[in-house]
Amino acid sequence: MLGPLVFVHEYGHYIVGRWCGVKAETFSIGFGRKLVGWTDKRGTEWKIGWLPLGGYVQFAGDRDAVSQPDAEWQSLPAEERSHTFPAQPVWKRAAIVAAGPVTNFLFAILILAGFAWVGGKVVTPPVAGAIEIGSAADEAGLRAGDRIVAIDGRAIATFGDIPMAVAHRPGEVMQLRVLREGSERTVALAPRLITEKDPFGKEYERAIIGLAPPPPQLEPVSLIEAPAIGLHQTWQIVRQTGEVLGQFLTGRRSIKDMNGPVKIAEISGQAATLGVASLIFFIALISINLGFINLLPLPMLDGGHLLFYAYEAIRRRPAPLRVQEWAFRFGFAAVVTLMLVVTFNDLGSLGLWDGIARLIG
Repeated sequence: MLGPLVFVHEYGHYIVGRWCGVKAETFSIGFGRKLVGWTDKRGTEWKIGWLPLGGYVQFAGDRDAVSQPDAEWQSLPAEERSHTFPAQPVWKRAAIVAAGPVTNFLFAILILAGFAWVGGKVVTPPVAGAIEIGSAADEAGLRAGDRIVAIDGRAIATFGDIPMAVAHRPGEVMQLRVLREGSERTVALAPRLITEKDPFGKEYERAIIGLAPPPPQLEPVSLIEAPAIGLHQTWQIVRQTGEVLGQFLTGRRSIKDMNGPVKIAEISGQAATLGVASLIFFIALISINLGFINLLPLPMLDGGHLLFYAYEAIRRRPAPLRVQEWAFRFGFAAVVTLMLVVTFNDLGSLGLWDGIARLIG
């Protein structure tokens, strides 16, 4: 599943690069030694590498796969030099780099819009159909029929917005704005962590406040309305992903909760057994996360390049080469460390470390 999503991401870079008149020398899915490849009439080598954990487009004038400029690009003939990546104005370079994550988001919006158009929109008002006895909502004095207007200033439009706002925030005191019989009040409560099982029998944790939804309603969605729904759902997922990342950075969530390609492979296989629709939705979710991660301001990632281009646009000159070199070394170390952590977690979730411990014991 990652292969097609990486292709979508890299094709965004590639096609905007072509529109900007930049020659693409290599389009690779995967890293390392080439397994299969060919060269098209434009001189671009398309290939598949043996390590399928990403991909890249290497433009003319690039020294490597992360778009570090080749020291010799300025000595090329004028016509050839005009089609190199470093020779482009900063706005074109920024557009080419941003195109990858943007394409991931557009791809997800298209999928989610398609679901809305074909299956309609489930409309469940953010009203408490019932209150779980002993829950955080019960202790806070909420009643059946209360309408949740906002959570910590975040507007709540449908009941589905409530778990999106609280599922990843166990124990945090939240301010709920509640509408009851025409008047609003503010209620403070802390979601509680519960353990549930997914359809495959595996346990997972999430936070709840103890509200049961009212009966849902299904509304048809026109082709014109569908993209707006896809955009809204994509934004919700991006926002939640950003909040979870903030929890990792502040220590409110353990790095043990981070997952990587091995876990994605396992979950995508499980999603496929639930049907095509479930798998396609999961693909949209991973596409959003791929776009989000690539926009992080880390050198080696697209967001790191955009950060340098912003500096160049403001200061009217590139950042010093030495600063860029050290930043990319730091970015490389950070990405490698992250990959090691998530792979360790993935293997642990599959029971590898417990199995080794039992063998040793």
